This record gives sequence, structure tokens and C-alpha cells, in this order.
Amino acid sequence: MSPRPPEDLCALEATEIVQMVKTGELSPVEVVDAVLERMDTLEPTLHAFCTPTPELAREQAKRVEQEVSSGGDPGPFAGVPVGIKDLVATKGIKTTMGSHAYADWIPDEDDVSVERLKDAGAVILGKTNAPEFGYSGVGHNPIFETTTNPWNPALTSGGSSAGSGAAVAAGMGPLAVGSDGGGSVRIPSSFCGLFGMKASMGRVPLYPGCRDERYPGVSSWESLEHIGPMSRTVRDGALMLSVMAGADDRDRFSLPDADFSWTGAAEAGLEDLRGLKVAYSPDWGYAAVDPEVRRVVGEAVEVFEGDLGCTVEEAHPGFDDPYEAFWGLVVLDTDLAGMRRIAEELGDRMSPHLVGMLEQDWTAEDLTNATLVRKAVCNKMWRFMRGYDLLLTPTLAVPPFETGIQGPGVIDGREVGDTYWLSFTFPMNMTGQPAASVPAGFTRNGLPVGLQIVGRHLDDQTVLRASAAFEKARPWKDLWPPILEAGVGERAI
Repeated sequence: MSPRPPEDLCALEATEIVQMVKTGELSPVEVVDAVLERMDTLEPTLHAFCTPTPELAREQAKRVEQEVSSGGDPGPFAGVPVGIKDLVATKGIKTTMGSHAYADWIPDEDDVSVERLKDAGAVILGKTNAPEFGYSGVGHNPIFETTTNPWNPALTSGGSSAGSGAAVAAGMGPLAVGSDGGGSVRIPSSFCGLFGMKASMGRVPLYPGCRDERYPGVSSWESLEHIGPMSRTVRDGALMLSVMAGADDRDRFSLPDADFSWTGAAEAGLEDLRGLKVAYSPDWGYAAVDPEVRRVVGEAVEVFEGDLGCTVEEAHPGFDDPYEAFWGLVVLDTDLAGMRRIAEELGDRMSPHLVGMLEQDWTAEDLTNATLVRKAVCNKMWRFMRGYDLLLTPTLAVPPFETGIQGPGVIDGREVGDTYWLSFTFPMNMTGQPAASVPAGFTRNGLPVGLQIVGRHLDDQTVLRASAAFEKARPWKDLWPPILEAGVGERAI
């Protein structure tokens, strides 16, 4: 086994690592050492990992290596290094949720997704940075350095899976776990040039969330949250879903095993979408969208009709803007008493935007109205999707913006709320439909833009097929951000 340059190892896909580790062609310890070397170089700039676990990663990699050498099978994730979002519980590893209230909290159990990844032979690199309790689409919190974007470190990587996005985009592991309550897998995937997927509600069980006895349930957006993969390729994301998905009695929303192959769906070719009927909504009929986003996404949509042989037409589902109702659902899923107690205890050590939400005078009517709006959006969507196999939209209304803010207050000349740029992602959390973000292309300034691919209820298979076919038509895995040294891969700018 000859040593390989670290930059080559950091560019390997998870599926390649698994194959090479199982055949003895590659040492998982080599892979981990290369990734840790990359982390040492880039972390002072990117701040993707808030709690790295290098020694644990080396120990786990050695166990995988020993199992392979003794003739055993370490599992479908054999030796793959993975980052875990800091909102996702990890047994024995600090899980701060970006809050001073949990700065020293060490869970006594793994989240279901982490448990399954570890059983499958994954190597845990550590916890990736997130905003406080995940109540934000960007990557700053009161206790850690702000996560930045590998394509331009002056800009945000998105959130709330901020560190997961930055880590994977910079080659600090081929994939990472994210969670998505309003877009938090798809947002950083769009901003960082990655594939990210929120499978149908219940495909990947969610437990325990936050279950500390002091503040039970504060971060569990039970009716909105999804766990999902963030990866450089569609097939890597599908591999992660194949490991994490499936019923579990700890999550009452969890679904039985899928009746299709996750990894098989990710092998779709250019001909596999021919004849599908596809809707394209560039703005829902009401949203403000940056002109560069419109241009890049519009060009990506043309690929579906040209290269992939779909019938594409511009159409909108027809629901009214659910922006205010979404935040009502967030509050409905929040332990307000526990969170307000935390706010009282922390004072100015809590994120101001979160304090502002907690101080708002939410009424019963606000919350019941939010549930009624969700029902209306769901009804509009199922009726609409009966006429289409897929729905395409921008993932986000804007390209990456500067760190330190919640979002731009003006989009295409229109004044908007500072989280209005999330207009395309959160409706899919309200409906629970499968939705992925794939790299659509780049702005003229070299910043990634995502295309959102939405499927019918429970039709995760077609979303994966469409993502894989688009990837084959417009491959992106060898486009690396300019922060990396030459030789890692081709640069997009």
C-alpha cells in the first residue's frame, strides 16, 4: 500500500473510500490523517468544526482497518470520515447547539442517524458549527467563531448546517450530517456548491433532539425537522440515506423502509428522465429573487428540457406567501417556557434574533392560523404535483452574502424581512415533500447557486434520479473553491 498525496485522499468520494478500504487498497487511517491535515490548514479561516474529535477519528479508523485486515466487513460506510452537525446528539461528544446554555453538555445517547452511521463503519471527525439552536439560516452563534464560506471567506456558508456545508465544500470529509427544519440542509448546500437532500418527512428518524432535563425539547421542531446528507456527489448522499433511513420506534413519524434502492436511484443516466413532466417556478409567483439567481437557475432548468428530455413549463403551485405562518409553526414546535427561561438566564449572551422571537407576544390565534396555512399549502401542493413529476425552483433567492447578518434587507430592489431569502426552502418543510439542492452554476462573481428539485409526496426516488441525471449532464464534483491549493481539483473561478 503506497502512500498517496493528502490532497488526492481529500478529493475521494465516500463510495470510492468504501470500495478501496474494503479491498485493502486504502487505509482508513491514511484518509483520516489527510482530512485532519486539511482541517489544520483551513479551520483557522473557515471555522467549520466547533468540536473536532481527531483522536476519536483515528481510533475509529484503526478499528475499521483492523476489521478489514482480519477478514471482517466493517459496514457500508467503511472508514468514511463524517462531520456531525452540532444540533445532532453524539454520545460522549460535546453537543453545544451553539448556546451558552449547553456549552458543556455531553449527551448520553446518539441520535438515531449517528448510531446508524457508526454501526455502518463511519469515522466521526467531530461536530460542525451551527447557529444557536438552529434558529437561523447563517452560521454565527454566541460561543464559537463564525463559519465562513470556502468560495469566499468574507461570506456566509449558510445555515443552520453551516459547518457541515463549509467542511464538505473544502474537502474536510466527503460528506456530513445536516438537519433541515426550514432549509438548513439545502441552504448551505446551495451556498457551498454541494448536493443536499431533505428526504420525505419520516424517512430518516429524528431522536433525541435536545432532551436535557434542564430544558426538555427546546430544539425539537418535530413537525418540520429532517435529518439529511450533504455531499459532493449525489451517489454519496444516496449512500448516506441508505444507511440512515428506515423505521425506528423512537420517532413516531418514522416511515418503513423504502420500496426502492437509494443508491440505485442515484445511478440514473441522461436518458432516465426522458418524458417526465416538470414544472418550473422561478419565484412562486410572489417572491423577490436576485437577478443573478434567476439567470443561473434558468440556465440549469434548460438542461432538463434539452439534455434530459423532459417537458418543462413555467407554473406556480398557487399558494399565498406562507412566510409569517412558517415562523408560527416554528414557535408551535418550540418549548417556549424552556427557551424563555434560557433567555432570562443568559441575558445578552443569547443571540439577539432568537431573543426577539421569544419576546414576541404570540397568541393562540397566531399558532392555530399557522397550522391552517400549512394545511392550505399542503392542499395546493398535492393538487399541483398531480400534474407534474417534478418541481424546480431556485434553492435560495440570493447568492451568498456577508457574514454577521441574518440576511439581506433588499432583494432585487424590494425591501424584505431579513430571512425572506429562504422563501423557496421552508414551504417544503411545511409539506414534508422530498427536496434536494444541486449546484446549478455560478454567479458572474464565482459564487455557487443552487437549484431545488422537489418531488411528489414520498417520491424520493425521482428526486434522486433527477439529481443524478442533472449531475451527469452538468458535473460539478471536480470544481473546488479557490481557498484550496492547486492540485486538489479544477477551480471554478
